[in-house]
Amino acid sequence: MTGRPARTARRVDVGDRNVPQRNLAESPLAWLARRKDKDGRPMLSEEEFEAGEKLRADFWFAQMTPRVTANWSLLLSGGGGSRGAPDIGPDVRDSVIAAHERVKRALAAVGPDLAGVLIDVCCHLKGLEASEKACGWPQRSGKIILQIALRQLARHYGMLPQPAQANDARPVRVRHWGASDYRPHIDAGQV
Repeated sequence: MTGRPARTARRVDVGDRNVPQRNLAESPLAWLARRKDKDGRPMLSEEEFEAGEKLRADFWFAQMTPRVTANWSLLLSGGGGSRGAPDIGPDVRDSVIAAHERVKRALAAVGPDLAGVLIDVCCHLKGLEASEKACGWPQRSGKIILQIALRQLARHYGMLPQPAQANDARPVRVRHWGASDYRPHIDAGQV
């Protein structure tokens, strides 16, 4: 074993309360994280996998998943009126809004070109083939694009270091193939 956690189910502890287990067998990311590339390394690093799962959790907590039935929660709670249950709406709404903001910032950090594949694979749990077809990409290109998107997402979350900037403070050294005493000749007759 490489020290990686089991990918079947996991209990997530949040403070002093337990959150229900996640079934990682349904996640396309977990499937990719279990696979090895031609060199025997995992297709996704632990940071990339965790970044995708964090986006998935925020997407779910923000209630951005599509509904397939009617929303009965307001009818059952009564909205805090005299005949309904006590209103817990403001606390729930604040956490939903915060999760929604985290999703928006994460998708803005990776950019519009990579956000689509993250939403498809991490949030809607679509397979790579379906995402490739929807985006019009060539076959087997989705894996590479997803890896790039997850790497950017992990950098946004601070799980990976930021890459060195091309225009940082280091001086640029110009190299040429000539000898140390080489001097170019300028012919005044030619332009």
